Amino acid sequence: MTQLLRRMKNLLEVQIGETWVEGEISNMRKQASGHWYFSLKDEGAQISCAMFNAKRREGAEALVDGAKVRVFAEASVYEARGQLQIIVQKAERAGAGDLQARFEALKRKLHAEGLFDADRKKPVPPFPKTIGLVTSGSGAALQDILNVLARRAPWVQPVLFPVRVQGRGAELEIAQAIEKMGRPEAFGYPRCDVLIVGRGGGSIEDLWNFNEEVVARAIAACPIPVISAVGHEIDFTIADFVADLRAPTPSAAAELAVADGAELSARLAQIRRRMTRTARERLAGAQLAVEALKRGALQRDGEKLLRESVMRVDSARGQLSHGTKLSLERLAVRLGELRARHKACHPARILERRMDAVAGLRRRLERTGRDIPVQRAERLDRLRGLLRALGPESAFQRGFSITLAADGKIVTSAAALKPGEMMRTKFADGETTSIVTPR
Repeated sequence: MTQLLRRMKNLLEVQIGETWVEGEISNMRKQASGHWYFSLKDEGAQISCAMFNAKRREGAEALVDGAKVRVFAEASVYEARGQLQIIVQKAERAGAGDLQARFEALKRKLHAEGLFDADRKKPVPPFPKTIGLVTSGSGAALQDILNVLARRAPWVQPVLFPVRVQGRGAELEIAQAIEKMGRPEAFGYPRCDVLIVGRGGGSIEDLWNFNEEVVARAIAACPIPVISAVGHEIDFTIADFVADLRAPTPSAAAELAVADGAELSARLAQIRRRMTRTARERLAGAQLAVEALKRGALQRDGEKLLRESVMRVDSARGQLSHGTKLSLERLAVRLGELRARHKACHPARILERRMDAVAGLRRRLERTGRDIPVQRAERLDRLRGLLRALGPESAFQRGFSITLAADGKIVTSAAALKPGEMMRTKFADGETTSIVTPR
């Protein structure tokens, strides 16, 4: 058989050799040795793949579950298992696979609705008494969780709601279980403080039920804090983003859900020792103080020890009494001042002062009304006498006259008159008209 397999291997390597293969990656396994193993599939077939020293290979970053890639590989046979496989030399992304595309589309949709927001996530209680488990009743994940709970917190009561975690329709069972555990009284279940929802590792197809929208919305609507524990540490599902807390593995979920009983006991013992030591130290200090007082002045003369304190109390009492009396006196003076100000500002007093001011203004107005006409009349008489003294009438009274030309202008010179012109002459008692004749 070894020779047959070796001949088949040689035939494949010679006849097919190195070639490009395109498909979708699933069941990715990264070994500590640096070698990666995965499957490459299309609609009709799949083949096992190996990439040695993967991180050094070109395009290794494109190799993730669900990704659609093109790989340059050599056809071969794994003789130990008689398994056909290809040895990948390099890879490049050919576009997201169908599952990865669905994953990214749902992730964008739920993120836009706010289902991933941190402010809507509920805190996990630090000391739960009852923990609900939504997982397979026969899977290794359940045993891992129960083992951790029994070791860390044996007082916690686990409540299992067994569901299928793989295969068609399993997502509906998971969603219904979460809904029922969120409303336990309606279905006769005990109320839990926290739920752990998950399963063990597997390929992207195996974990796909936890990428379904119905499961994500059930987790988001659950009133109880939900810890998502799906697959291994490198596996991420939609449930991880929606859950209130994501655990890398089911065992880690149990560790996150409960405190370590042994650690709590050790801390309590440490606190007890510290409290005991502190109490003993304080009691010892108090005992020493009492012994010192017994040996000191208290033993000889207790009244003398208290004398100074009594005097201080008396002095403080006197100061307090004196200070209180001064304060009351100052307050009484201040009260008197405020009353006087209040009396002066009383509306009746203000109105009285305003009425006095109005009466004064009325008297000034009346006096001014009487004095102004008299003053104006006297001034008018003075102006009238001045006008008579300085005006033309006074000249008329002294025998003078005024000669006016035909245009009404005063004649001040004989040369301004022409023969034949008419002129007027004004006297004190009238006027005459005359015609200028030549000399």
